[in-house]
Amino acid sequence: MCILVVKNMRDVSTGGHGTLAACTGDSKTVSTEDRYALILESLMTEGHVETSTLTRTLGVSEMTIRRDLMRLETDGALRRVRGGATRTLNGSYEPPFAVRTRLRAAQKDAIARAVVSHIVDGETIVLDGGTTAIAIAEQLLTKLTTVCPLSLRAAAILIDSGTARVLAPGGFIRPDEHTFIGNEAVEALGNHQFDTFIMTASGISSHAGYTEWNEDDAAVKRAALASSARCIVACDSSKFGQAAFARVAAIAEAELIVTDDAVDPVLRRELEELGTRVEVAATSSAAPQPVGLAG
Repeated sequence: MCILVVKNMRDVSTGGHGTLAACTGDSKTVSTEDRYALILESLMTEGHVETSTLTRTLGVSEMTIRRDLMRLETDGALRRVRGGATRTLNGSYEPPFAVRTRLRAAQKDAIARAVVSHIVDGETIVLDGGTTAIAIAEQLLTKLTTVCPLSLRAAAILIDSGTARVLAPGGFIRPDEHTFIGNEAVEALGNHQFDTFIMTASGISSHAGYTEWNEDDAAVKRAALASSARCIVACDSSKFGQAAFARVAAIAEAELIVTDDAVDPVLRRELEELGTRVEVAATSSAAPQPVGLAG
């Protein structure tokens, strides 16, 4: 088994204590998704990664790390430089779902609990896709609701819960993401009126509003927003100040944004000045958070 716990990659290279639990056992237990997750998390927090540090941290060869960096560069996540890589995440790059499930899991759980505290029994809800929405679906099991999930993964959690009536929107299914897309999904949402749309976002900024990596997902989000009386946005702090490829809506279209306690106070104030309240969900961020878990 290998458990990677990282708060700040700078502490790894400087010998900081308590920020990294080294791999034990066979290094082959470090999956590709775990390595990608660690690299992307480090890029989000530090802006760069060093090949030597990653090799030592993960207990894999330098060639393995170089291949990982080459693949992520091809996908548009980073730019390779001498000795490592720097962050160049572009608006159309969407990390694979399996990788995103390993990113900021504790923050997403805290956000999910806070979001569901605003839901009451009897509500009709559109629940967005994405990894944060999976955490929200698990928290919704405590509520008596009617839910239209925009992903098969969320539907699978809710369908046998005994507490939620599940309305599937239909349409095509995006590979890997397992979200509902296409005209059928858009039209189905337009035929209903929901109390609340719980929306996730790939990027959120004062100038671009809520944005999404994929245009098909963005179109379904816009339809869900138009069919809902209110919108709660669930978005971890790494998405603040970022703009993805497809625009969904202006900031003021949401009643509430729920994020984690690492949010930049300046960015938070910018959004609140546009008329949307930002609620911070407390996490145990003072303690190291698991970035990857394999085995």
